[in-house]
Amino acid sequence: MPTAIRTSEFVGATQTTPQSHAATLVQTPSGLLAAWFGGKQERDPSVGIWVSQQQAGRWSAPVEVANGVQPDGSRQPTWNPVLFRTSSGEVMLFYKVGPDPQHWWGMLKTSSDDGVHWSAPRQLPDGVLGPIKNKPVQLADGTLVSPSSTEGDRWTIHFERSSDAGASWRVVVPPMGEQSIEAIQPSLLLHRDGSLQAIGRSKQDRIFSTWSRDGGRSWSPLRLLDLPNPNSGIDAVVLADGRSLIVYNPTLHGAQWWDGRGQLSVAISDDGEHWRKVLDLENTPGAEFSYPAVIQTGDGLVHIAYTWKRQRIRHVVIDPRKLDAK
Repeated sequence: MPTAIRTSEFVGATQTTPQSHAATLVQTPSGLLAAWFGGKQERDPSVGIWVSQQQAGRWSAPVEVANGVQPDGSRQPTWNPVLFRTSSGEVMLFYKVGPDPQHWWGMLKTSSDDGVHWSAPRQLPDGVLGPIKNKPVQLADGTLVSPSSTEGDRWTIHFERSSDAGASWRVVVPPMGEQSIEAIQPSLLLHRDGSLQAIGRSKQDRIFSTWSRDGGRSWSPLRLLDLPNPNSGIDAVVLADGRSLIVYNPTLHGAQWWDGRGQLSVAISDDGEHWRKVLDLENTPGAEFSYPAVIQTGDGLVHIAYTWKRQRIRHVVIDPRKLDAK
């Protein structure tokens, strides 16, 4: 096991549902909280949002905290939960409900006790989907910036800003650059100088990037970084030492949509522009290790959760001081 990896384990002692996918992580005063969607298979109405809490190094038995049951009794699948804890201590659980990514809508539940109890679900305003896969950021003035996207005729990213703790949202769409880039699922990096950078998956076999110097009110045209990606979800975080860290599949796409997801790696950057791969978390051609979520906790350790062969959620703890130090 590489020396940077402290622990590697599954979330939950046993497999809870036939499939699990799209994990999210947040740190609370009570411990780590993880969520993901699980059920028979993606797009199946049985799929709900599951949560597990880690306390004293042990994960609790996963429980379903949200589903797609409609007022008429019918049930829709749920998708892509995102956990976020605001500066006031409220834990927000964003997720999507609907038959597919072209027709889903955004939902939100909140918790005031670190994920033990949850509010009733409420639908986000029309045109607002919430963070589509990766966590929002909260700026110094309290503004929430949520990274989102749509998958219509074209894949397009956008950002949703709220200055009133999520009561209302303003949608901001970055301009397209000289190259036509189809992109979704941005991850936000809040750099030390206050600038925001969004990076994420594209149909162009590389990670895209766009920058904001005004708190997410406006963005630079999208362009591609020199980071390969097989049209698969990523996540990233700015570390306490100023470096940026990305978890991604460092490969190209193949004939099938899941091709290239057999390798999951970590890369480091000093400026958000130039990246170097420093660690492989998984490397089994033909398997699927995908949709990572990454956070840094108060003790300086990096926590990563990701889909393990669509069956389980894997949790890995890394000491970033042992990752290609500056």
